[in-house]
Amino acid sequence: MTVRARAVSLISGGLDSMLATKMVLDQGVDVVGINIYTGFCITGHTQAIRFKHKEKPKRNNALWVADQLGVELHILDVVAEYKDIVIHPKHGYGAHLNPCLDCKGLMVRKAREWMERHGFDFVLTGEVLGQRPKSQLKSKLPIVARDSGTEDLLLRPLSAKLLRPTLPERNGWVDRDRLGAISGRSRRGQIALAKAYGFTGYAQPAGGCCFLTDANYSAKLRDFWRYREKKDYELDDIMLLKVGRHLRPRPHFKMIIARDEGENRFLQGYCRRFTHLTSDSHPGPVVLLDGETNDEDVALAARVTARFGKGRDEQEVRVRVTAMDGSARIMSVSPWSSEQIPEDWYL
Repeated sequence: MTVRARAVSLISGGLDSMLATKMVLDQGVDVVGINIYTGFCITGHTQAIRFKHKEKPKRNNALWVADQLGVELHILDVVAEYKDIVIHPKHGYGAHLNPCLDCKGLMVRKAREWMERHGFDFVLTGEVLGQRPKSQLKSKLPIVARDSGTEDLLLRPLSAKLLRPTLPERNGWVDRDRLGAISGRSRRGQIALAKAYGFTGYAQPAGGCCFLTDANYSAKLRDFWRYREKKDYELDDIMLLKVGRHLRPRPHFKMIIARDEGENRFLQGYCRRFTHLTSDSHPGPVVLLDGETNDEDVALAARVTARFGKGRDEQEVRVRVTAMDGSARIMSVSPWSSEQIPEDWYL
């Protein structure tokens, strides 16, 4: 009886990892999926919080992919371990605060460790040669294999024919002739392959699956570090950077303003940790104040809070200011004019 090879696949929830896994499954290999949670993942967080596009079903794309392929999926939390990579990336950042090369090395290493613990044979990923400049250039791919400790056991099915044969190919666990030769940033090859497999409803690419590749998010994180005067964070800190409008009217405090009812509900969970403002006379946003504030700062924040509520065109709005100890007061203020909010307040 022939013994089937067993592989661990890194499944992000995107099309590439879905196709790579399917390509290996179709060769009779037993595959188990691994999804890595860093805290900066886009999918399954802000889409679930906001009411925007609420007609679209909310789903965890990695779980959806695993279900479509019929494979078991394990989600590994690396939030604590990932912090050192974000703060001190050995290979530096990409265009923003994305430590892509270090990140990919960590993810593949976690897959290798799972492979070794459970007696599997090799690791596969959905990486495409030349798709990402920081981590998927031909000169960078060997770094991921080396840093992760997978070396010759790392298979990249979508681009395998353009790379040196790996141990899974040489041992006959997979047939190299049935692997791919996709390269570059165009997704035409992947879309054609998805059509051939009959895949529909898969996640569309939208700038990556990590907030650290986003210019706006990275600007907020830099501002957070600058205000705290050290490069550090907790999970709640980076979660709050994903939500709401962030305004810094003064160097010593910031406002986090909910944009819809979903974000209102989310920010309410943090109200005991921050002084917060709500409109008492009109529907409006929950607003958190992050930093040390005096009476003048709070009065300014109350006017901005009124500006973003339903009373923005009224002469006067009542705003409730609640301290972290639960004590509250009502302020009657004139809403801040939209023309008067300086652009440099927005983070």
